[in-house]
Amino acid sequence: MSNKLIPVVKAEEAEEEDLVDPQAALRETCAEKPNIQSMWGRVQECNDRVNSRTQTAETCEEELIDYIQALDKCVTKDLWKQLK
Repeated sequence: MSNKLIPVVKAEEAEEEDLVDPQAALRETCAEKPNIQSMWGRVQECNDRVNSRTQTAETCEEELIDYIQALDKCVTKDLWKQLK
């Protein structure tokens, strides 16, 4: 077949707009709140404690889950308003 039968469409080259993830921006804002910072401090303390021992069954899973849940709860309040 001939190539003349296949239409060719060329897109205009437009300036690309840098997209900003609203969740990432909100996480940064929420991470600065005192209650979230204190939870992050507990995660860090636990990590330091666990890393200072050679044999321990302790994990920081509970502290990390608490921190992430608090951070997500803070983000959720404003995230849905920003999504289109």
